[in-house]
Amino acid sequence: MKKNVASFPSLLLKKGKIKEQFYLAIKELILNGQLKAGRKLPSSRTLSEMMSISRNSILSGLERLSDEGYLITKKGSGTYVTSTIPDEVIQIKSISPYKKISNENGAPNINPHMKVIKKIWDMTSPYSGNNMKFNIGIGCIDLFPHELWGRLLGRVWRQFRHQDWNLNEPLGYKPLRVAISEYVRTTRGLNCTDEQILIVNGTQQAINLAAQVLLQKGDEVWLDEPGYDGALGAFTAMGAKICPVISDENGMDISYAIKHWPHAKMIFTSPSHQFPLGGTLSLSRRIALLDWASENKMWIFEDDYNSEFRYKAQPIQALQGLDKQQRVIYAGSFSKMMFPGFHLGFLVIPESLVESFKIAKYYADTRTSYLEQTILATFIAEGHYARHVRRVRKACHERQQVMIEAIQIYLPEIILAEPSDSGIHIVCWLSEKIQESFIIEQCRKAGLGAQPLSRYCQIKPTNGAILLGFAAHSPLEIVEGIKKLAQILTR
Repeated sequence: MKKNVASFPSLLLKKGKIKEQFYLAIKELILNGQLKAGRKLPSSRTLSEMMSISRNSILSGLERLSDEGYLITKKGSGTYVTSTIPDEVIQIKSISPYKKISNENGAPNINPHMKVIKKIWDMTSPYSGNNMKFNIGIGCIDLFPHELWGRLLGRVWRQFRHQDWNLNEPLGYKPLRVAISEYVRTTRGLNCTDEQILIVNGTQQAINLAAQVLLQKGDEVWLDEPGYDGALGAFTAMGAKICPVISDENGMDISYAIKHWPHAKMIFTSPSHQFPLGGTLSLSRRIALLDWASENKMWIFEDDYNSEFRYKAQPIQALQGLDKQQRVIYAGSFSKMMFPGFHLGFLVIPESLVESFKIAKYYADTRTSYLEQTILATFIAEGHYARHVRRVRKACHERQQVMIEAIQIYLPEIILAEPSDSGIHIVCWLSEKIQESFIIEQCRKAGLGAQPLSRYCQIKPTNGAILLGFAAHSPLEIVEGIKKLAQILTR
């Protein structure tokens, strides 16, 4: 052992946690060949005495090296450098994890459309911060029935049977698909069976699946202008040509789209509550859109993300329910009604496309989480979801009114809040004297997650505006947030 210790290379530990630096030092000796394959290491006690560090740090480093395959322990003999390290690995010089490797030409051999998507990402700057107020796309998280959900979770888990895993096919948990089909037929006027329901991990996966199944490179897609940036990114990734269609208080301008892009393959629209402006596609435009899609073999992707947040008027029948030729793919989401981390949604698919979407879903992620599906199925079937919707709808209407009134009181000359009969955010048009970028900067200072309208535009808007979400906050919090912004702007 004395010979082994005497010939053991000296170890100089760098600054940092001792056990981490010991691990890195031994690993570097192995990789550069100073500790050759088959070499026996001194005991942990000896190493501790040699280096004047705790034995626990030594043991931790040796254990990690063993787990990673650099060392092997022989019972009754000691610890050795493994003999299976390839020669080419031994010759590699260690690279500091903090050294930035230059890559002037960008990542090699990637889909060229990713460069376009990166530009979209950089332009939209979607992140504003989870702890900020008035983030858009978030529902009444304070009203979610946590205790009830916990009881249902416990019941489902106790009743769980191992063979149920085999029933979780790519289309989704059948009792959930049955519950959803019954619910949307009653509340949204859809014409479907549970065999047409596909459970997905949120609307974004639904869009990606539709793009994968229905689009080829160069296909034209109608998209609202302004419109949802998630759809813009998904279709761009497929190499589709995006056709921005102007939108007004009556939703997407169908005659404009037909005139400018008559050969499109798909139409992406949110007719119940156009995102982000909030218009509702009029009945005449709905009929014109369905007729055109039927005559020209076009597919319509109906994003019904906000249909349950309608406050005064009765819910409008979905496009899918008016469709007689099965040209509509309908997407619904639960995240806004439940909570942001609840990434469960569904598609209602024309019968001719079910098999293709099922295969695409399988190769995307095989299937959606079983446990969440079973709880949601019970939540809907027992009537809890319908009661929750009614409660949330009432609270959202109140919170919307409070935000509009607060803006009228504290920011009357700066912001014009546009009332809407639906949705969980409001569009705030800015005074001509105020730049969109300036107001966003002041919102960040006030801790507000407002989004600029320009984020969702392919064509630069003529009027500046910001979007403010209101559903996740109590009336008092809403007033305090608007007052704080007003105080910052006044200073």
